[in-house]
Amino acid sequence: MELNTIKDAFDRVAKKQKLSSSKSQEVIDQVGREIEHALAKLQSVHDPVSIEQKSILMELKTKLNVIGPHNQLEGSQKELNMNVSKYPKLLEKSFNPDISRAYRNVEFDLHTVNQIIANHFYQQGLFDLGDCLINEAGESEAITLKSQFLEMYQIIDAMKARNLEPALNWVSSNHDKLQQNGSNLELKLHRLQFVEILQKGNRADALHYARAYLAPFASLHMDEIQKLMACLLWAGRLDSSPYAELMAPTHWDKLIEELTGQFCCLLGQSYESPLSVAVAAGIEGLPTLLKLANVMAAKKQEWQAMKQLPVPVDLGREFQFHSIFVCPVSRDQGSEENPPMLMPCGHVLCRQSIMKLSKSNTRTFKCPYCPADASVAQCRQLYF
Repeated sequence: MELNTIKDAFDRVAKKQKLSSSKSQEVIDQVGREIEHALAKLQSVHDPVSIEQKSILMELKTKLNVIGPHNQLEGSQKELNMNVSKYPKLLEKSFNPDISRAYRNVEFDLHTVNQIIANHFYQQGLFDLGDCLINEAGESEAITLKSQFLEMYQIIDAMKARNLEPALNWVSSNHDKLQQNGSNLELKLHRLQFVEILQKGNRADALHYARAYLAPFASLHMDEIQKLMACLLWAGRLDSSPYAELMAPTHWDKLIEELTGQFCCLLGQSYESPLSVAVAAGIEGLPTLLKLANVMAAKKQEWQAMKQLPVPVDLGREFQFHSIFVCPVSRDQGSEENPPMLMPCGHVLCRQSIMKLSKSNTRTFKCPYCPADASVAQCRQLYF
């Protein structure tokens, strides 16, 4: 896909459109001036049926014929239409609109699919859509996550309104779980609340808050606590202090994002909706799949009958959630039934490939990648 070619074609269309628009406005202004000039002459004539009026109208007609608005606009409009008509053809050539060719008939569990979609709506805060889906699909079980995500969005909405109380109540009730996850969310929320109190100018209230809620973190975060205590000297004018950075709005945005991640983690849900991840991965792999489908169609091979893709689909590191092993000999992905095996020479093959090379465990065999010999008994299973 040549994006530069598409951009150049778009720029040409935009340029022709601007030229056409500019030319049209110029012609309209010319015609308008001649008509206004003729009207002014007509208003100065007292006799409404005089020969002078007829001559003014004839003069206007002559001038309009000289201007020739239709002829002036025809050329620029023709060039614009020609470029506009070419652009969709270029898009169709560069962007394959028929993505259904990369589709394979796969049997999905509709119950699972409905739950994934409903959970996606709830996780995005689209509660009305989620309710509509589960009601029409009859998936009443999916509504269990609604109340939990509803609580999360109530906390987030409160934080957007600069109200940390719901968030502080939630981290307090989940203190132990957050500690097990190694999260400092509770400290960060208390720090933000301390700064809010201090900025209002009430040093005594800020000190009292620090003793009650920041002191328990002093043993592990002494540098942070000392920095906050220094802020007491700047009560009411923290924005002009060396610690003005603590008031940056980005702290609120980052804490909302971190709280969302921790909330989903404690629910046993991923931070990114599974539906969003699946769609993003599909978009990433779609060009390769479309190209493969076209090649197979040209070779008259059946795309739907394939049990395994003959080419790898690189989705990038953001879609790598666990380690996998693909046997370099058979191209099969490692599994519990066909695990990766380490040979004495250090090369790794899947068990089924090793069994074939050893003639079903009856003799030693030579490594496909080096001169070393090995036996099945010498091979050790690898765990990723």
